[in-house]
Amino acid sequence: MEDQSALRMVGIHKKFPGVCALDNVSLEVKKGQIHAIVGENGAGKSTLMKILCGAYQKDAGEIWLYGNQVEIESPLEAQKFGIATIYQEFNLAGHLCASENVFIGREPAKTLFGFIEQNKIRNEAQSLFDQLGIVIDVDRKIRDLNVCEQQFTEIAKALSMQPKILIMDEPTSALPEKEITQLFKVMRRIQKEGVTILYISHCLDEVFEIADTITVLRDGKHIITKPKKKISRKEIIRSIVGVDIVKNLRAKKKERAREVILQVRNLTAGNRLKNISFDLYKGEILGIAGLLGAGRTELLNCIFGSLPKNSGSIIFSGNEKQINKPIDAIQIGLGLVPEDRKLQGLFLGLSTRANISTSSLHKLVQWGVINKKREENLAAEYIESLSIKVNSQQQDVNNLSGGNQQKVLLSRWLALNPKVLLMDDPTRGIDVGARAAIHQLIFQLAGKGLGVIFVSSELTEIMDVSDRILVMARGEITGEFSHSEATKEKILYCATLAHAKRNSKSKNGNGKVEGK
Repeated sequence: MEDQSALRMVGIHKKFPGVCALDNVSLEVKKGQIHAIVGENGAGKSTLMKILCGAYQKDAGEIWLYGNQVEIESPLEAQKFGIATIYQEFNLAGHLCASENVFIGREPAKTLFGFIEQNKIRNEAQSLFDQLGIVIDVDRKIRDLNVCEQQFTEIAKALSMQPKILIMDEPTSALPEKEITQLFKVMRRIQKEGVTILYISHCLDEVFEIADTITVLRDGKHIITKPKKKISRKEIIRSIVGVDIVKNLRAKKKERAREVILQVRNLTAGNRLKNISFDLYKGEILGIAGLLGAGRTELLNCIFGSLPKNSGSIIFSGNEKQINKPIDAIQIGLGLVPEDRKLQGLFLGLSTRANISTSSLHKLVQWGVINKKREENLAAEYIESLSIKVNSQQQDVNNLSGGNQQKVLLSRWLALNPKVLLMDDPTRGIDVGARAAIHQLIFQLAGKGLGVIFVSSELTEIMDVSDRILVMARGEITGEFSHSEATKEKILYCATLAHAKRNSKSKNGNGKVEGK
């Protein structure tokens, strides 16, 4: 009988100094399947895939492709075997345009005079983006594209290799709901064409929607592999963390007078934001939902002073404030956890301690010199209170898992005792355990009176975390729902009202826009 396996990895071992990353891991993937691999950060998912794509070399074990044992000693060899990879961390050249990045190192046939055929690159890249159903200016530099557009450039680059096996490592972590739906359509199409897909994700909603088979790794070991239809969400979570996790329910809030802490009135920033108005209450978690280009990130940046406004006012604790730059926002008690923690938030070349303390140096300086003891105590306080897993305070933040990096970034702002925290997709690309921990931290902070504005690309997360939800479309607020009123259908309806004016919509007795 013909072997139905596209891939078999047998008894794979991999050690790094002081760490056993993979311990006798075996994996079998059927031809033409979408096979999800899940687990916490550090479980070994990415290491296993890097061995398959030639980025790492295994210490022991066997790799079989379509019934033949192979040795994959480099990424170039992996490509020759028909393996393409979409990495979680982008591998793009910022100074080149989107089309050049799609074919970088594999440029189409050159002319007789040795010049690269730019028109051919451009046309083929445009064709790939058209197949993806995504509008991207292929002539724009990568550094000028947003995170979502960069992610689709990575996806187009992988598809341009016409792979037999496609490895997708957290491909949706930068994508809003609509674009995830489009990506899944593409995945199903190429699956029908015979491509086998290995799909790594922390989002179990996505795994249950797209995968045929699910494998769980934990602490470098294979725990379970089952068809999706034969495994429950509860069993997966128990396999991932090793224990049962009871969902942290939102604590019942203490009865308190609804005290407005932040008021935004008629905020406008070019064509990005149009007459945005809302109130944020003390102790409230206000969710901001919307599709790509809705203006969610721009709204947070405008409030924080990193995106200039054309008009409008920001009233903080009853007083209008002039916020023209981030330091103005910080001084009145605002903090911002940005969308891209590595590019916009962390200092990757510095230690965990330095990343926690960097915004609090004014509190730590004595006689013009940083008091190291104070700095150590500050870092120790947040490493303990947020359960940051780190070998020492001096460990480079770049070597921490995504969830622990996000906790370090949160620590930096919490050390300033903000009154309002703006959070732009704070759980993007982190595992289920770290995500639950950050959600619980947000609930605790709100319970102490902190006002939180929470942006997420995942509707389920927005609905789980938020007390109230504002929906945006093309720079406008098109809907508002309480926690109990919100449904995916209502939110998506408002998110697609691209030209709706909030004031022109019918309102209910509470002054909220009604979703249909």
